[in-house]
Amino acid sequence: MGKDRNRLLRCLAVVILVATLPLLSLPAQAERIKDLASLQGVRNNQLIGYGLIVGLDNSGDQTTQTPFTTQAILSMLGQMGVNLPTDQASKLQLKNVAAVMVTANLPPFSRIGQAIDVTVSSMGNAKSLRGGTLLMTPLKGADGQVYAMAQGGVLVGGAGASGGGGASVQVNHLSAGRIPAGATVERVVPTPVGQGSYVHYELSTTDFGTVQRVVETINREMGVGVAQAVDGRQIRVRAPEDANARVAFIGTIENLDVKTVPAMAKVIVNPRTGSVVMNQTVTIESCAVAHGNLSVVVGTAAEGQGADVQMKQEGSSLVNIKAGANLADVVKALNALGANPLDLLAILQAMKAAGALRADLEII
Repeated sequence: MGKDRNRLLRCLAVVILVATLPLLSLPAQAERIKDLASLQGVRNNQLIGYGLIVGLDNSGDQTTQTPFTTQAILSMLGQMGVNLPTDQASKLQLKNVAAVMVTANLPPFSRIGQAIDVTVSSMGNAKSLRGGTLLMTPLKGADGQVYAMAQGGVLVGGAGASGGGGASVQVNHLSAGRIPAGATVERVVPTPVGQGSYVHYELSTTDFGTVQRVVETINREMGVGVAQAVDGRQIRVRAPEDANARVAFIGTIENLDVKTVPAMAKVIVNPRTGSVVMNQTVTIESCAVAHGNLSVVVGTAAEGQGADVQMKQEGSSLVNIKAGANLADVVKALNALGANPLDLLAILQAMKAAGALRADLEII
């Protein structure tokens, strides 16, 4: 009897150990500091310019309807020593040219001669930018200074074809494209990394709990008192003043893992597309929901009898929604309503007003 009992206890211990091994091997829920926060002062700078694309296959702007294209062409030709009489300039019909806006992001620490990608977007009535070449275009910053020069062949990720009788087929967007490494940096933007002995990290979202854990992690790995919380979003970190040491110090901090706190319960609703997205901390309380649709159809009746108007009300019985403590329960409860996404928007708003939805409802 004792031997059987000991054997049973040993088997039970093995079962418990095997069951807990997967739990012990699961990695901790942690994120790197570089994924949670950004270094103050290290940012992109937006650039913009106005240019011309040439070499299109008869798919450019109709210059009679886009006078700015004609003005840009005349200005460009004038700079190259080609002067057209006024009466001829007004008759230009150049279907192989399109006026475009050129945009780019100037990354931090960019140096003169570095290549960056640019995006070109038609601002006239060009049918397609496929196969075109952007002429040299200065790209300016918010201060009006030129920071880069763009030029090159446009890459359009689409195709289109048209035939007689107005028939046409188009795949993807043809009035915008990219030029990889299409601009060259001509001016440097100073990017200071911290002031004096300190650098500042800014979280992507305000969260006091996450700030506290980031401070604790930095102080544990880099030394007590190195990091201090300024508010619910900003963290001040004492860093070496030597450039090489500061770069190594920041590189070490950015790769530290922080165990994050659960995010605020939130439901994001987009009424234009009918999209509903909720995070894992959303819960609901027990409630009863009834929702019906009212549809009105107006058609054409027989001659002389006016219009045919039909109104239909889809009835709906009261549905009992059980409380859900996790996301799976919430999804199961909402699916039980059998509502389409557009109806779900109205139901979620009503549940929030009734206090049954334990989440912040945000409409974008």
